[in-house]
Amino acid sequence: MKPKILAVANQKGGVGKTTTALSLGAALGEMGRRVLVMDLDPHACASIHLGFYPEEERTTLYDLFREENPGKRTTILDSMISPAVDVGFDAAPSHIRLSELEMDLRDRAGKGAILKQCMDHLENRYDYVILDCPPHVGILLVNALVACDLVIIPMQTDFLALHGVRLIFATMKTLNKALPRPIDFRILPTMFDRRAGACQRVLHLLRQKAASKVFETIIPMDTKFREASGMGKTILGVAPSSKGAQAYRQLARELTANENA
Repeated sequence: MKPKILAVANQKGGVGKTTTALSLGAALGEMGRRVLVMDLDPHACASIHLGFYPEEERTTLYDLFREENPGKRTTILDSMISPAVDVGFDAAPSHIRLSELEMDLRDRAGKGAILKQCMDHLENRYDYVILDCPPHVGILLVNALVACDLVIIPMQTDFLALHGVRLIFATMKTLNKALPRPIDFRILPTMFDRRAGACQRVLHLLRQKAASKVFETIIPMDTKFREASGMGKTILGVAPSSKGAQAYRQLARELTANENA
């Protein structure tokens, strides 16, 4: 069985993208799903969170994208994947040199489909592959959008965050002109403060305008997210009964309810 590929993407930073990738991975792992989280962001926030440091000598996604021989990429993929400690999923780490790929691959044919070509190698090994995407348009984001089955767009519930959603929509619209099928997406409201009128208004606007394209799950503000990050763990491991942990469990249930869709 092929894994379901989830790209967590937004062209605005600070909206809970990495938190969503890691927390959702942990929630799916808790449910018994086999999960791989791939860190496509050159800032390597997810990798560092999980204890994979850029200065260490290890195989990373940079090596995968640089390899011109498709057959060798599978060997590189196998060598870079390792269990993340105490979080319930495997990880493929990032490297700061991923930022050089725009130049490195500028003349490479098929450079937007490198990741998609690797996904067949993960068949029967994982139920879900979660891609933590960079917050800007480029070869990495294009690879993620081309490879994925669903784009999860974390959106902070304030009015400025609407701009980032418009940008990712524009990117998907451009790619859809060349792809055999439209890119599927769902918006995930994050950093929701029920006491704030602005948050309530943005959520209402989302529900009104996007309807079925918005998850039922809402991720609340929770100080436990920051504590978990400082400890190199996910909120499910640090504060399993917290509102944030419960919200990501709900998101995992919402996703797995449509596993055969």
